[in-house]
Amino acid sequence: MTKGAAEKNAGTIYSILLIISFGHFLNDMIQSVIPSVYPILRDEYNLSFLQIGIITFVVQMTSSIMQPVVGAYTDRHPHPYSLTAGMMFTLVGILLLSVASTFGLILLAVATVGIGSAVFHPESSRIAQSAAGVKKGLGQSIFQVGGNGGTALGPLLAAIIILPFGQKSISWFAIAAIVAIAALFYVGRWYKTALRSDTKTAVSPAVGQLSARRIRQALFILCVLTFSKYFYMASMTSYFTFFLMDKFGVDIRQSQLCLFAFLAAVAAGTLIGGAVGDRYGRKLVIWWSIFGAAPFALALPYVNLAMTIILAIVIGLVISSAFSAILVYATELKPGRVGMIAGLFFGLNFGLGGIASVFFGWLADQTSIEFVFQLSTLLPLLGIVAGLLPDIEHRNKASR
Repeated sequence: MTKGAAEKNAGTIYSILLIISFGHFLNDMIQSVIPSVYPILRDEYNLSFLQIGIITFVVQMTSSIMQPVVGAYTDRHPHPYSLTAGMMFTLVGILLLSVASTFGLILLAVATVGIGSAVFHPESSRIAQSAAGVKKGLGQSIFQVGGNGGTALGPLLAAIIILPFGQKSISWFAIAAIVAIAALFYVGRWYKTALRSDTKTAVSPAVGQLSARRIRQALFILCVLTFSKYFYMASMTSYFTFFLMDKFGVDIRQSQLCLFAFLAAVAAGTLIGGAVGDRYGRKLVIWWSIFGAAPFALALPYVNLAMTIILAIVIGLVISSAFSAILVYATELKPGRVGMIAGLFFGLNFGLGGIASVFFGWLADQTSIEFVFQLSTLLPLLGIVAGLLPDIEHRNKASR
């Protein structure tokens, strides 16, 4: 092993990455219960598609508005145990959701979960990047795959636990929140020690040659790409089950299993994308991920049930590889502002997802779920703008 390789391996603390990924797994598993119980809430409280969209909008916007603020604050004043505090909000929110009997209480419950997410994501992303050393893409992917795995498992657990026993059984997920609190407390202890030896992140030569205007343009392009990805993802995560039930007549349990297959593919694609980005460049991954999903997305509304599931899995694998690459690329443009950047892009993730859920819910009420999917499949075509991103990794590639 070369000296450089040894240094890279020594700089990556896999134990912390795995624990923070596990915390992300539990956090997002709990959050994914919310869209998973939409069919129950719709039948129990006679909700419209618009009201379902508003539920998603509240949790997503509560999280998205706060995340950049939390991230900017913790850039200057890191709080090692903030992850534990955020998970406590999630615990309270999920318990409230299990007993909420009105639409207003449902919104309060999901808003509390959103606050927990806003506190959790920016600082946990910074911790993942700190523990990853030079393997930033892999570190973010390990962190992200935990969240995606939890998001994928949530609908499956909802089908097994909540559908048979009803809304009150949501409270069982409080156990996961308590386990996450304990795990994140351990991470906080490590991070408290790590903060004492943190050094200021240097600007890479390639980024140093970019003007402030070019950096702003690059960040704007990344925001456009995030918009295309998460508007499309919102149509899948919030309405894919309804699409399958309306078009193919499958029952709730079967539709939840199909959603699980899509979300499991998202988790796998996230892990693959980070490693590929470290080796071959994040710009290439961003380009291939979003624009590369377009042909499969365009075909999805027009095929039979078996092909719909296959295409959904392929789309999940391809499009999910972008986020880790986008996040690390953005933090390289703004070194030393990991919390703010993570908060911004996680916030965009949740905020755009919330806006898209309301929009697609309204559109479904006005037209049909099938039309929603015919329209949303055009979004990955926006991935073509990735070609306008500056090459900030060519120097690193040349040294390999």
